[in-house]
Amino acid sequence: MKPLSAICIFDGATAIVTGAASGIGRALAEELAKRRCEVVLADLQIELAEEVASRIAVSGGKAKAARIDVTEFPALQRLVEETVERTGRLDYMFNNAGIVIGGNVNHYGIEDWNQMVKVNLLGVINGIQASYQIMMKQGFGHIVNTASMAGLMPSPGAVAYATTKHAVVGLSQSLRAEAAQKGVRVSVLCPGVVRTPILEGGGQYGKMLLDIPPEKVRRMWEKLKPMPPGIFAEKVLNSIAKNRAIIIVPSRWKLFWWLNRLCPSLGIFLAQKWFQETLRELGIDP
Repeated sequence: MKPLSAICIFDGATAIVTGAASGIGRALAEELAKRRCEVVLADLQIELAEEVASRIAVSGGKAKAARIDVTEFPALQRLVEETVERTGRLDYMFNNAGIVIGGNVNHYGIEDWNQMVKVNLLGVINGIQASYQIMMKQGFGHIVNTASMAGLMPSPGAVAYATTKHAVVGLSQSLRAEAAQKGVRVSVLCPGVVRTPILEGGGQYGKMLLDIPPEKVRRMWEKLKPMPPGIFAEKVLNSIAKNRAIIIVPSRWKLFWWLNRLCPSLGIFLAQKWFQETLRELGIDP
């Protein structure tokens, strides 16, 4: 183990990844292990997380699975403390766990809003609260919060999701400015479209509030050319190594971010037109 003087990139590092049993979290965990990082895969789907950890170990990597609900702060804090006690350090905290509840605002119940905020925003806050003090004492560490392109641009049809992801972007940028003097890095990950289970029905813990045939949803996402998760993880970790503040992968999605920053009214107009066309294509009554 390298001395506690600076962050390890990535050889010899310790990382915790929430939502690591599938999708983006799994891809990040596997790529971290390839780069000789010891990884803790934290997820509610413990059987699947253990299976991924076992495969990493068989391939020569170091991985451990833990059942975690990110909405429960004491459990997350305990996991961080136990990890540091066992490995002697915490280099990376990936607050990645998230859910999607798809539908228009008129389809939401208040419980849908509450669930999105609890997992997508408070789950990130819990991860920061559990790891930041430890990283400050070390004098190093890197917190990586998963937001979305929906956190950088208007996202009709996913308003609750976009609300939480905009909050994660703002949180991450503000904390990055504050934490720099303590030696702690903060990045926000804003994926475009990545080929994960979340594209079809919201994943294991999400849901669709609209009755849309899965094949129609699949065709819609395929038009946007989803990036394979393995390639996505490689590009993300390369950007993390460079301490990028906002990480957008695939990079072509930066165009939409720049356009929205340059002319927000145009961004809203284009989002509205895209939303109307999507509704027609899916045969949905708005």
